[in-house]
Amino acid sequence: MWYQHNKVINLRLAVRRLDGLLLRPGETLSYWRTIGRPTRRKGYVDGMVLFYGGFRAGVGGGLCQLSNLIYWMTLHTPLQMTERHRHSYDVFPDSGRTQPFGSGATCAYNYLDLQIYNPTEDTYQLSVYVSDEELIGEWRCTAQPLYRYQVYEREHRITQEAWGGYARHNVIGRKVFSRDGELLDDEWITENHALMMYSPLLAQNAENTENTQAAKTPKTPKTAKTAKTAKTAKTAEKETTFTG
Repeated sequence: MWYQHNKVINLRLAVRRLDGLLLRPGETLSYWRTIGRPTRRKGYVDGMVLFYGGFRAGVGGGLCQLSNLIYWMTLHTPLQMTERHRHSYDVFPDSGRTQPFGSGATCAYNYLDLQIYNPTEDTYQLSVYVSDEELIGEWRCTAQPLYRYQVYEREHRITQEAWGGYARHNVIGRKVFSRDGELLDDEWITENHALMMYSPLLAQNAENTENTQAAKTPKTPKTAKTAKTAKTAKTAEKETTFTG
């Protein structure tokens, strides 16, 4: 639990460096150049760091969640990624996953960076902050957006490797629509390959169990009200956090 507590501390320090940042035409945002090296002197503490498919403590741990968010938001804008690194390991099963596998961006100071270029004629502003329970962000622009974006995965497959484990693969694509909803383009964004640190059958069984338990839960008036509230909160989070 202390991992989660310390991650919040690290995220709050990092967003102070990024919140309100202006990305003008022709400029490039570097994640690490903006945040700087996370050190204890700056107030960063030990957090959870993914390391070769496992976990360990590291100063500034948890900042990948911020780079994941910024990458996902940027996919919903005309801004271009000039450097992004995929996660080499798939650590968590799909239960509760709200975005496609491989739609994040790992980071490690100072050699795995996230860099974003502004090819447009408009200025963008990055807004990120940490609430009591959520990491929230959006890209703002001086002009009305001309396009709407839909990010999706295709060619998803799980393969069993010669050494006995499993690997996961997919392609992230993006559909570009006009303001009127006309499909203008279907772009290839990236291809992901990751070693799975869990059994796909175990993950499927867990998801089936979760669905079965949900189906057996009696829908009392109190339960129905809670479900409606949760749905509203989830919708608000999606609209607020992933605008583009």
